[in-house]
Amino acid sequence: MSFLKTAVAASLLACTALISSAQAQEEVKIGVMTDMSSVFSDIVGDGSVLAAQMAVDDFIAAEKPDFKITVVSADHTSKADVASNLARTWIDQDGVDVLADVAGASVTLAVSKIGAEKDKIVLATASGQNSLSGADCQPTTLHWTYNTRAVSGAAAREIAKDGGKKWYFLTADYAGGRSLEEDATEGLKAEGGEVVGSVKHPFNEQDYSSYLLQAQGSGADVIAFANSGGPFVNAMKQAREYGLHNQAQLVGLLPNVVDLHTLGLEAAQGMTLVDPMYWGYSDETKAWSKRFFDKMGRMPTYFQAGLYSGILHYLKAVKAAGTDETQAVLAKMRELPIEDPFSKNAKIREDNMVVRDMALYRVKSPDKAEDEWDLYEFVRMIPADVAFRSVEEGGCPLVKKQ
Repeated sequence: MSFLKTAVAASLLACTALISSAQAQEEVKIGVMTDMSSVFSDIVGDGSVLAAQMAVDDFIAAEKPDFKITVVSADHTSKADVASNLARTWIDQDGVDVLADVAGASVTLAVSKIGAEKDKIVLATASGQNSLSGADCQPTTLHWTYNTRAVSGAAAREIAKDGGKKWYFLTADYAGGRSLEEDATEGLKAEGGEVVGSVKHPFNEQDYSSYLLQAQGSGADVIAFANSGGPFVNAMKQAREYGLHNQAQLVGLLPNVVDLHTLGLEAAQGMTLVDPMYWGYSDETKAWSKRFFDKMGRMPTYFQAGLYSGILHYLKAVKAAGTDETQAVLAKMRELPIEDPFSKNAKIREDNMVVRDMALYRVKSPDKAEDEWDLYEFVRMIPADVAFRSVEEGGCPLVKKQ
């Protein structure tokens, strides 16, 4: 009798597990936590929400899943406390299965910790801080699109190889700006280059004249802008007005197509940069980006393209796993190839960094552009193992020691 009771109890538990799994598969809920009103709104924001929905629509059209998929979104206003409260509410009360975008270093780190605590996947598709695959790596956060090492560090290496050896940095005085400068400096020195000077400016500075005069007198053959958004656009415009482009190569360490479109080809022409996901790279990326443009009125940034890539891969893994249970989905995400218009030869490493080949571009002159968004000409590809630091260098606690 005791054996029979045990068998019946085990059978009931198994049935309960199957029912729970089936219930979990009735709906997958995606939470796009983005900046819609603060410093990053132009490069993520509504465009990130659209990219997520495009991933859902494309997945449904191709895979015909038997579960419902819902996208919810909210503005974290670039504040870690707002993002943290929102993440807890979404997970505990609203049944959100995966959190994506989370632009901004403080926001990403805060949400990443909550994801680990709650055993929920976080797709850090708009964050560049290296520590996400290093000291701050978390078991359920995938660092998807890029990091500053792979963008600014790779750019410095490639430009130094081509002869740009003496650098001066104009750097936004916050963690992201300093990280861009540090990674570029490391890449530069690896190719025998040197830093001849550096100046820090407040994040929302408007007048760069004094900083640019210092750069002008430095004797540098490369002037690098370790900033983004409005500060980058304003600083570049003033650099052109001062004629710095006639004496040194101007380099953006974290520009994107929206910033450069705002700046204009007349001011940006000749700039060298690294971009992980440029809309005009191939016929496939152009076709996807045209769909995005038709709804948004502008081309996607690589942050938005990265979000599309991450969500699409997540949904493929959910279907393959037959559940939305976090550990099962993560296992499938590691197992399945990452396939989308923007991702070729990409893989999820042991430190949860998604590594991919990066592309070196040069901004076109106005006479070579076919239209206002035709911004870059391809220079060469940078292999992933060159662009990204090694797993061992990062120091992620998740990495098993040999």
